Amino acid sequence: MKAVNIITNEITPLKTSDSGDFALRQMEELKVLHLPIVNNEDFLGLISEEDILNQEDTAQSIGTYSLSLSRAAIFDSQHFYDVIKIIDEEKITLLPVVDSKNQYLGAISLQTVCHQLSKITAVSNPGAVIVLEIFVHDYLMSQIAQIVESNDAKIMSMYVSNHADSTKMDVILKINKNDITSIIATFNRYNYIIKETFSESDYYEMLNSRYDEFISWLNV
Repeated sequence: MKAVNIITNEITPLKTSDSGDFALRQMEELKVLHLPIVNNEDFLGLISEEDILNQEDTAQSIGTYSLSLSRAAIFDSQHFYDVIKIIDEEKITLLPVVDSKNQYLGAISLQTVCHQLSKITAVSNPGAVIVLEIFVHDYLMSQIAQIVESNDAKIMSMYVSNHADSTKMDVILKINKNDITSIIATFNRYNYIIKETFSESDYYEMLNSRYDEFISWLNV
């Protein structure tokens, strides 16, 4: 999945002639803290709410402002994982997408990122979640898959989370079955440490809670 495929049409970029006050009103309306600046089709940078509030006169055109995020953008051909990485590293609420000539194509919102993550992690599919804690050097995806499939189940999604300052990692599995009793028993026979499990009801309760927290954060 490329960045160009998940552009949202809800974001209208600013022009250098727009005032800081106008930009702040747009940010408030769109529930974002950043907006792209574009002249004709050329991407000039990403302006933040902080950039504007640091000015003595927010009525001045934003073309006179210094931008703290002038290079915060992603090329249209980059992968969705790069989108997540840049948004996380830059701590931004939307990500401009440009082509090889630095022409602005659109932006990717946090809502779009959340939607795509829900598809990748198969959260809408029925089933359960198993969290394994293993040493990094013991990680064998083929063995984990074989254990699940030997119990007439499928892995709908799998991702890992490394422990900070540790040789351990968590492996999070979304399984297409709600009854995972036999799968847990098999993992135990192979001496896997099962850190957590979530049934379908527990999983959706957790997901809904985190989704509500995420939406509340977007609306701050």
